[in-house]
Amino acid sequence: MPTAKELTAHFAGLTPESTEEILAAPRARRCALLAERIGLSPVATAERLALLSGVPFLPQINLAPDAAQKIPLRLVHEYQCLPIAPESTSPDSLALATNWPADPRMDAWVLALTGKFPAWHISTPEAVDSAIQENFGVGSGSLDAAELASLGVENEEEEEVDENAAIIRFINEIITKAATDRATDIHFEPQKDSLIIRYRIDGELVPVRLPDNLVQFQAALISRLKIMAKLNISERRRPQDGRIHFRHGSDDIDIRVSTLPTLHGESVSLRLLGTKTAPLSISDLGFLPEDETTIVRQIERPHGIILVTGPTGSGKSTTLNAFLRRILRPELRIMTVEDPVEYEVPSVNQTQVHAEIGLTFANVLRSILRQDPDVIMVGEIRDRETADIAIRASLTGHLVLSTLHTNDAAGALTRLTDMGIEPFLLASSVELIIAQRLVRRLCTRCAKPVQKRRDELLPYFAALGIPATVADTETVREPVGCDYCRNIGYKGRVGIFEILPVSEAVHYQIVNRASAREIHEQALKEGMRTLQACGWEQVKRGVTTLAEIMTYAEKYEE
Repeated sequence: MPTAKELTAHFAGLTPESTEEILAAPRARRCALLAERIGLSPVATAERLALLSGVPFLPQINLAPDAAQKIPLRLVHEYQCLPIAPESTSPDSLALATNWPADPRMDAWVLALTGKFPAWHISTPEAVDSAIQENFGVGSGSLDAAELASLGVENEEEEEVDENAAIIRFINEIITKAATDRATDIHFEPQKDSLIIRYRIDGELVPVRLPDNLVQFQAALISRLKIMAKLNISERRRPQDGRIHFRHGSDDIDIRVSTLPTLHGESVSLRLLGTKTAPLSISDLGFLPEDETTIVRQIERPHGIILVTGPTGSGKSTTLNAFLRRILRPELRIMTVEDPVEYEVPSVNQTQVHAEIGLTFANVLRSILRQDPDVIMVGEIRDRETADIAIRASLTGHLVLSTLHTNDAAGALTRLTDMGIEPFLLASSVELIIAQRLVRRLCTRCAKPVQKRRDELLPYFAALGIPATVADTETVREPVGCDYCRNIGYKGRVGIFEILPVSEAVHYQIVNRASAREIHEQALKEGMRTLQACGWEQVKRGVTTLAEIMTYAEKYEE
């Protein structure tokens, strides 16, 4: 393995302090950290590491046949190394790929546990990690039955202690892997003869490759999760809710835990909320330039209500947080009531509701109004009482930001009317409504350009409800798949938006109790861009694909 001096000398711009930080990090993170510090891609960085170490570079990994039998699983996970093909021509050596140059300790362990001398190759962190997860499964090194059996325990108590330690390691690896892959949820789903674990990444459920012996640990895994969430482990007949605070590197992750009895055991769902996750600015959310101008002008006003609508998981809280950060300044007193607090905003007074002790949205909102706020953010308007107080706050000179569960922008107005809010109050207080969805963002490393003719685009436009007059031959991008995006073709998500300003014409429609359809049509006449049309703009920009926005292809219906 290169020394700190050799690394500093070989990579321009690398300071001794940065080198020490890289070498102190886990092996799986070193190459990525080095790439960040020197401003190169992980592939180029891995190539230079291979050159520095005097070993071959592998852009792709082909595993050796029966790879799991050639090396203990704990070595695979701890040292991020894999037996590869073609195998070494020497019967005394074993060809291995890793993502960071090996050190003498690794050589000694490989020789001791396999009886062969390692022949090292360097590959990218993405390629190594992807090959490990696909072929060995997350946490397979923690629950290696052969390893547990070979520990040489002398009695059942010691064996139970070792198994408990393995369960703890496995759960930690599952959560750590989810956080690394930017998963928002982890689902533990018991089946008749197996336990399925799935991550939700970029809005899609992704099965996790798991060790074959996992089912025998099912009860212990569920119990461990319940202990971490401070739940009653003996209660298996009723749903329970709890929280876990998990440390991932420098990030504290707040995990909401929900258990539900099912036919074959308890299903456990974990919602991951990074309390120190880097927040997004308005420019990062995906607003088109003209829409961003409209929003910034509105949130700079001293009063009124701005509503963000959409289903659960559509990024509404992230959008409101970006708005708060945009208007944050010393002369404004900003207060929020949320469930839960997903982002910590400096200089903002944030309150989390606790319905079990009477700390509801409505009750907190009443108290906030006595705290001399300038801007109030309400996590969600769920009932008439909360809506009444929010409207009263806006009419008395406060800017109010909130969310509502509706499918489109115009539907928010009829939803509030259905709650019992008088239309004249709505028309006087609501200034802007934003409906939003999240679509997957194309991988920046592997997406390819494809030319679409006008006749190929017309069926998409008909389904999306976009006027055919704007159709023309366009060069769009389509997914391919690489190690960086786990061969999916997408990485990350971007918003598409429908923005409805309450104009004078819309104002009169609200007062006259017009339907959501009539309000929608009036907004279109005034230039509102639908979710589908916004999605098409993102396709033209090469950000996402036609297949992604076709998810929202249903035309507007009352």
